[in-house]
Amino acid sequence: MNRRSVSIQDIAEAAGVSHSTVSRALHDSDLIRPEVRQRIQQIAHEMGYTPNAVAQSLKGQRTNTIGLVITSIADPFAGRVVRGIEEIAQANRISLLLSVSYNDPELEMEIIETFHRRRVDGVISATAQIRGPYVERLAQIKMPTVLINQQAESEADRLHSVDADDYAGARQAVEHLLELGHRKIGYLGVGNRVQSNRRRFAGYCDTLSSAGIAVDAQWVRIAPTVNNPRADDVLDGQAMLPELLPTGVTAVFCYNDQIAVGVLMACRELGLRVPEHLSVVGYDDVDLASYVTPPLTTIHQPKLRLGAIAMQMLLDILEGKAVQSRILPNELVVRASTAPPAGQ
Repeated sequence: MNRRSVSIQDIAEAAGVSHSTVSRALHDSDLIRPEVRQRIQQIAHEMGYTPNAVAQSLKGQRTNTIGLVITSIADPFAGRVVRGIEEIAQANRISLLLSVSYNDPELEMEIIETFHRRRVDGVISATAQIRGPYVERLAQIKMPTVLINQQAESEADRLHSVDADDYAGARQAVEHLLELGHRKIGYLGVGNRVQSNRRRFAGYCDTLSSAGIAVDAQWVRIAPTVNNPRADDVLDGQAMLPELLPTGVTAVFCYNDQIAVGVLMACRELGLRVPEHLSVVGYDDVDLASYVTPPLTTIHQPKLRLGAIAMQMLLDILEGKAVQSRILPNELVVRASTAPPAGQ
């Protein structure tokens, strides 16, 4: 008999018992004598019976399924976060439904609403786009939600989040360049991840200000990707660097490692040596950062921990436990892409 066609009624007919007796036996009910339970379970095994997990979970008001929204499957940062989520999910026999938002907040809400219709138990969002009116829409559908790297604005205080400290990470990056002797430090940012870019840019500005250096607007370029959610950070970094070089910057702090890789590509095209002619600092410490030439100085985000903590936080919410949002520290990783400015 075909495995997927075997039902409890089929087993009942084969065993010569009622439907309810089979159901109780398959759930190890004490209402059924041990020898009867064993005989029914053996018949079910021989017939190739597979329980309907969806039907079972609906009866218990839990589907043991979590919806996960990420920016892009090509984003190396997201890949490591997903691995951290998966480790906790698998240990708890939770299935993940993965979808991609491409930094489009409207699309992300459509995805979350689809997850809700499919009766997922909760949602983890790692896309940095839940804010403003989307917070209200989340509240209306009452979907347990945990955000990753989306330190909540005031209207989002009701949402739970786990984040790495963007502002402090940016300060570490710029302080490193200042300690090397750089005074003209550029910033290359993005326009389609507004909150995280704002925090990293604020850390950049405040660190220079604390050192008595006025930020020159010409040292700053933000990729014009506000209306282009599927923009390529590597190509943006490659395109923005030539605009920055006439300002005389000797170092550049990049929003993420992908922007920084684009900068390294542009330097090769322009005949500039890194770090002899230009020091470069990235952000995230994706795997690629240690393999490029030269290996990239960057800010390490605890990506696996972010994912694991977010998943555990959501499980705790579903169990009715009290949870608190968390902000994790970052760490400066010094490699070969930074050095004192030429002539110093």
